[in-house]
Amino acid sequence: QVQLVESGGGLVQAGDSLRLSCAASGRTFSRYAMAWFRQAPGKEREFVAQIWWNSGNTRYADSVRGRFTISKDNAKNTVYLQMNSLKPEDTAVYYCNARKPIWGGLDEYWGQGTQVTVSS
Repeated sequence: QVQLVESGGGLVQAGDSLRLSCAASGRTFSRYAMAWFRQAPGKEREFVAQIWWNSGNTRYADSVRGRFTISKDNAKNTVYLQMNSLKPEDTAVYYCNARKPIWGGLDEYWGQGTQVTVSS
């Protein structure tokens, strides 16, 4: 059974930092791209950052580039999102995602989400 379990969310002030973790289990994720998405109240879920498990290549949304860093620990099968210089507009539920292209679509999994609240 595949599981993505997020942790590390919380309530912080603007300018503070948080590190989110996503512990992955249930299969080998070496061919997957791991990503963080977020969803603020009343808004659609949006992409934040992605890392390819094999290559370590990363990409970021413009809104977080330079402030957030995605990384991985192969030994722990865990992906991290280091969030610095947090802003109130970063407030959202953050979701971990694993996806791999397969014939005709995607093999995709989501975590349950972790709340990040940034006060001004």
